[in-house]
Amino acid sequence: MGLTAQEIVQMPVMDRSMVKTGGHLLESTKVEWISVIEGPVENFVRKNEFVLSTGIGCEDQPDRLEQFVLDVIKSGASLLGIATGRYVFTIPDRVISIASRHQFIILELPWEVRFGDVLQSVLQQINQEKQEQRQMAEGVRQQLISCVLQDGGLSAITKLVHRQIAMPIAVLDSTMNTLTGQDFDKRIADAFNEPAPDDSNQSHTAGGLEIVNEHPLYHYMDFGAFNGCHCYRLSIQNNNKIQGYVVFQPKSGQKVTWFVMNVLEHAHTAYALQFAKENAVEMAEIRLKDTYVRDLAKNDQIIEGSAQSAQLLGYDLSLPYTCFVGKLAYKETFQFTNDSPANSSLQSLNFNLQKEITNAGSLLQRRTMATFEKGEAIIYLEDDQQLYYKAANQFLDMIERRLYELVPNLDVAWGIAKHGDGIKTFQKSYQEARTALEIGLKQHVENGRTFFEDTKINRLLMAVSRDKAITDMVSQTLSPLLEYDKKRKTDLIQTFLAYNQYKGNVSQTARALNLHRQSLLHRLRNIESLTQLSLVDSDDLFLLELSVRLWMMQTID
Repeated sequence: MGLTAQEIVQMPVMDRSMVKTGGHLLESTKVEWISVIEGPVENFVRKNEFVLSTGIGCEDQPDRLEQFVLDVIKSGASLLGIATGRYVFTIPDRVISIASRHQFIILELPWEVRFGDVLQSVLQQINQEKQEQRQMAEGVRQQLISCVLQDGGLSAITKLVHRQIAMPIAVLDSTMNTLTGQDFDKRIADAFNEPAPDDSNQSHTAGGLEIVNEHPLYHYMDFGAFNGCHCYRLSIQNNNKIQGYVVFQPKSGQKVTWFVMNVLEHAHTAYALQFAKENAVEMAEIRLKDTYVRDLAKNDQIIEGSAQSAQLLGYDLSLPYTCFVGKLAYKETFQFTNDSPANSSLQSLNFNLQKEITNAGSLLQRRTMATFEKGEAIIYLEDDQQLYYKAANQFLDMIERRLYELVPNLDVAWGIAKHGDGIKTFQKSYQEARTALEIGLKQHVENGRTFFEDTKINRLLMAVSRDKAITDMVSQTLSPLLEYDKKRKTDLIQTFLAYNQYKGNVSQTARALNLHRQSLLHRLRNIESLTQLSLVDSDDLFLLELSVRLWMMQTID
């Protein structure tokens, strides 16, 4: 593919031309441009260019003509046509010798041959060649779009591109793991972890490889090297976020032509559309599942046909589950808002959370159902009756480990409850897990996990606190202590808790509070005086402890 020097020589306008050197190179020499140049050459000649010259300024100065020819050869031109008869009457033998040594083609054109006619004929042929390539690339573009629309997936797109460019190619995810590839060595991806080879030359070359750098796509490429050959990487982005990469490696001596670059450009667009499509489908599925699980946990009216709907979403409601209710918040001041914006933090957190829940469930070989709304996560994990605590903690460890890597400033607390039989128990287990969460948040539970089964005494206290007579009694008992602490900047409540924890042992309590023994005794006397209760009387001690525990749960103002 591409115009050759042989085709140029055979054009009617070149009938009177004569090949002076490099005749054996005509078939293999590609020509991409044509220009008329008179010295100096400098950087005005492009690679693979057919250069025409009258030799003006070189008459009677063979050394100058020799230097001009050397400069054209060094520029990477394909061939040089010199018009003879006015400034240069015959091409000197020394010039022909230089061209022969450098395996370079020189044509001699009679002065009567107009350069304008040569330019017109060659450019017409070049443009026709490029038009054919553009049409071929357009055909490939339409096939790529069909792949995307017909759900061919990344694999089908990659196969089509590989057929067109005949180079090893692969699509990688954002972490450089191979998703699909054709004739691709996975070690090529590691080449981009090494320092990039020098690509400062006008045309990127290595081991015979040539790649056009005039194409717009060239400037978006990353360069690597594997087994002595260059390889190239293009990032695939959606909403300014990298979704993955296209990596390809031309074989030794293989040229990356304009056609190849056009195909890669169209493929890059197709890959971006495919990633966007997959993300949209995944987000839509997550929203459907979100809504279903939320209704299952919170809707008092069980929707008829819930089991059938669950099966369509890949859920099995007949299994026993453990319910987790999580409160997720950023350590910095942050308010969760509606997740309708496409790039909102809440939507991103929901997406990451759902992925980690699915991954953790797969590793544990247990089914999961989950939803996330306004900072509250509801998860149902297939239950293990024998290893209930261990399985629940292992599951949360997996989720939190990855979540903290993705969102380091995240705070998470969990309430956990077992699940019984039947659809209605999904609501019951949710309510129990939420109760456990609220108790854990009030008591600042270590590691942020509270099991409903471990909150019996707290639930008893909550039930007791609903009685107004008890509310009044607690308020009457603690009000003097709270007012005294507020006025004197002391902490008699904490003093009593420590004293009660050490079962009335004054020495141990003083050490725990870092107080002198006499100071502790003074505080204890103040507690007795303010509450009119004796700390050595078991009934008074019980009343005071009950009042403090109810107050700490914040069930009574």
